[in-house]
Amino acid sequence: MHQGLRRAALACAALALGVTALPATAAPRAQGEAPGAHHPAGGGMSAVIRYTDYGIPHITAKDYPSLGFGNGWAQAADQICVLAEGFVTVRGERARYFGAEGKPDGSLSSAGTNLASDLYFAGVRDSRTVEKLLDKPAPEGPSRQVRQLTRGWAAGYNTWLRAHKDEIRDPACAGKKWVRPITSLDLSRRAFALAVLGGQGVAVDGITSAAPPPADGESERGTGKQRGTGKQREAGKQRGAVDPREAARAARSIFGQDTADMGSNAVAFNGSTTANGQGALIGNPHYPWAGGRRFWQAHLTIPGELDAAGGSLLGSPSISIGHNAHVAWSHTVATGTTLNLHQLKLDPDDPTAYTVDGATERMRPRKVSVTTEDGERVTRTQWWTRYGPVVSALQGIELPWSRTTAFALADPNARNLRLTDAGLAFSKARSVAGVRAALDRVQGLPWVNTVATDSAGHNLLAQSQVLPRVTDELAERCGTPLGQATFPASGLAVLDGSRGDCAPKTGPHAVQSGIFGPSEMPVLRDVPYVENSNDSAWLSNADKPLTGYPRIFGDQGTERSMRTRGALRDVDAMAREGGITRADLHEQQFANRVPAGDLAAEDAARACAALPQGEAATSEGDTVDVSRACEVLRGWDRTMRTKSEGALLFDRFWRRLVQQVPGEQRWKVPFDAEHPVATPRGLNTAAPGFRTALADAVAELRAHDIPLDAPLGAHQFVTRNGERLPVPGGTEALGVWNKTEPVWDEERGGYREVRHGSSYIQNVTFSRRGCPVRADTLLTYSQSSDPTSPHYSDQTALYSKGRMVEERFCEKDIRSAPGLRTVRVRGR
Repeated sequence: MHQGLRRAALACAALALGVTALPATAAPRAQGEAPGAHHPAGGGMSAVIRYTDYGIPHITAKDYPSLGFGNGWAQAADQICVLAEGFVTVRGERARYFGAEGKPDGSLSSAGTNLASDLYFAGVRDSRTVEKLLDKPAPEGPSRQVRQLTRGWAAGYNTWLRAHKDEIRDPACAGKKWVRPITSLDLSRRAFALAVLGGQGVAVDGITSAAPPPADGESERGTGKQRGTGKQREAGKQRGAVDPREAARAARSIFGQDTADMGSNAVAFNGSTTANGQGALIGNPHYPWAGGRRFWQAHLTIPGELDAAGGSLLGSPSISIGHNAHVAWSHTVATGTTLNLHQLKLDPDDPTAYTVDGATERMRPRKVSVTTEDGERVTRTQWWTRYGPVVSALQGIELPWSRTTAFALADPNARNLRLTDAGLAFSKARSVAGVRAALDRVQGLPWVNTVATDSAGHNLLAQSQVLPRVTDELAERCGTPLGQATFPASGLAVLDGSRGDCAPKTGPHAVQSGIFGPSEMPVLRDVPYVENSNDSAWLSNADKPLTGYPRIFGDQGTERSMRTRGALRDVDAMAREGGITRADLHEQQFANRVPAGDLAAEDAARACAALPQGEAATSEGDTVDVSRACEVLRGWDRTMRTKSEGALLFDRFWRRLVQQVPGEQRWKVPFDAEHPVATPRGLNTAAPGFRTALADAVAELRAHDIPLDAPLGAHQFVTRNGERLPVPGGTEALGVWNKTEPVWDEERGGYREVRHGSSYIQNVTFSRRGCPVRADTLLTYSQSSDPTSPHYSDQTALYSKGRMVEERFCEKDIRSAPGLRTVRVRGR
């Protein structure tokens, strides 16, 4: 009883802090919504938002609907244009407002054009896919609390928009008709898009363009884009036209991390390695710096019920990665392949019918219509099977629909609307055991690993993903010739769709059919450290390799990425030395060491100095004096700090070397699974591409009048409101922990923007005195996308200097914040 009274008193005290009231109205029905859709009203909802340093909101509410309300209001205030555009996407209305041939930002699917995006998402809308998932009770469907958060979030968004639409200053959407109220269903559709991002989302173009081949003698005239290219049509006439070797190479590229726009590093240290015997966590996710997959930072509290802080993907009503007073967690993009294909055996008389166990089944046509910018209605037909949609291509893999064969894509995350529940469950966990229990109960993470630690000093890595339950045995027994090539290469299974026993079975205690159960996931617990940098779970600890899991989760005993090798070297050394402190975590975040430089720079400088007359030929055949480059490489400090001299030269050289010299020819000592962190090594400077790469890099920098020893920050920067901010970090190929994938200016030289890289980063430690948790955080691209906002680039300026924000989690720290600003938001 005393606990209940205290909870009520805290809630009343928090809500009494509000100073500003804004009215709420119910959202009007969005275009294309069916009657009875989820239209939120803000009546009875209220929250207190206290803004501290760098515009970070601390949102307190009495219940879940009100917490969602405050969250939606605050996200809209910072990110209205990005959010509104995302809702246009999931409504299937991009072509109407941005043109059919325009390109989406890639945040919610890989669609190549707005038209393809609309055809896919309009199909999701028309088929009521998300409504059917919402109809499922928990645990297969969302929990009651998440439904309440979602309803409140939409109402809060609409409340902000109602009060401020005419005051929007961000030029990206000021005065635009597409900025309009939303429904809670819009928010759930956005969550669905994130869930299928690695499944149907990577095949949108292939889903929306797939069409049956014409009958013999039938004219192609008038069939439009559905018939594919001439090359595809010709291939479609041949049975088995897909080259398995080419498909395997393409699959490695599609599902590899070296070209992905999302990645991450995360490490959780066990209490045996820290100065105070409690756990410590470093989170360093790599996400796009612009568009709808940005993070947004907040502290969410329902007194006595929930108290968690961290970063959320835009549009999420729960914390995605962060901490509470007992637990800290982060995610890294996992290697599990979230989809599989079924190769269909077609009816000889009807290419829209296929056979399973000798019986014929007809495909289900889904006719979808969307409106373009000029008012034209475009109609296409998608074709669906018991396994999922027919696809004509999977990014770089052509999958022609012939008279005898077609391919269907199976994505179990198209039945998973539990991602928000996962974040909420982590936010309420009180230990690493609680995080593990949440993973086992919710089973809602589509494409990430979880790394966690707690105040008692325990730690955990779990690759708990929603994956099709393709065991190695199933892939061997049912894999088609195409699948026999792609599965070992990438984990992409291509199963025989004509056999019912080839459909993935359900794992023990799985919450939905056809996926792995919790006990089948790769898990590592209570070791000195667990670390992941987007390689498979195999080497999460250098001394404790994880083995025995199916190939679809990732590979084992194979060469690790340069970033994984550098990270393992660093954190293993930290753990062995012990006594890890908060300052040590900060040093790791901003060390900006270059593993490729440690392995290759000295060899490159030595071979450079040995070149006759100090000269080398470019790829164009021009002779270049590279002698100065030899000195610069030798003196380089092997980091990508903004003041590092020689970093830019090595970066441009290494990019070319990796492109021109295959991995197996790049090193003198090959990979050895017994020494996976130390191998391969020894740069093979005799490889023909070495001299060319060096000469090309030198010639390029000189052509742009960039000194070979120029400080990195002078030529790797972003400009925000006229201010140039140097950016540290380096690319995937270099292996830098603090990943930065910048955009090269071909005309002027240098890097002038960041495409993706370090985003919401956090260092979390625990304490037995005072505030129980201490976190240093940084949102590298800052809290708002609006260039008129005071929080458009303030944290970016910190990032430029290698600084972080000391988080205000405990009440006394919030109250003592300079410039504390309090706003009450309320619906009527």
